Amino acid sequence: MECIHQRKREHTGQADGLGLNGMCMNGNTFAAPWGKTLRWMSVLSVLLLLAVSASIFWVTTPAVVRLAAWLPLLILAATVPFVIRDYTVEPRELLIRRLLWTTRVSLDELQSAEFQPNAMRGSLRLCGNGGMLSITGWYRNRVLGNYRAFVTELKNTVVLRFAHKTIVVSPDNPERFVSEISQFARRA
Repeated sequence: MECIHQRKREHTGQADGLGLNGMCMNGNTFAAPWGKTLRWMSVLSVLLLLAVSASIFWVTTPAVVRLAAWLPLLILAATVPFVIRDYTVEPRELLIRRLLWTTRVSLDELQSAEFQPNAMRGSLRLCGNGGMLSITGWYRNRVLGNYRAFVTELKNTVVLRFAHKTIVVSPDNPERFVSEISQFARRA
């Protein structure tokens, strides 16, 4: 199966048309690569949860207390579906594909799209996941105010400003993403 876009990315040398698991990406679909921060946070979180679960199971003797060993594993299982797989720009909406569902964001009120590396710097997490398999949820910082994040690579952040909200995403090719989403937003 041949992908629509097979040109090389300047910064990685990988084929632009291939996404996660070697899946073919169309011209308006952008992979969600995991940056170093997300990889390290995910590995450390998973190891910590597994260690806590194992220590509860092997250290405690009452069977009722051993049931608590499942809680860290349930936390891990609950975060897996929130993994961000890719972003697709369509004429009237942005699709953020998760493991089991797609989050749809209407582009009708999009005012601007700007590539701002490390846009999340100095952010306070209001509610969400700060690095176990994704960086998602509601955040706040001095520059952006309140915003919603769907991020996997902090260096690739694109800020989408709408009339009444701000969203931050991190596609593999932020410049091309801004070009694509701005083009579609003008038609909206």
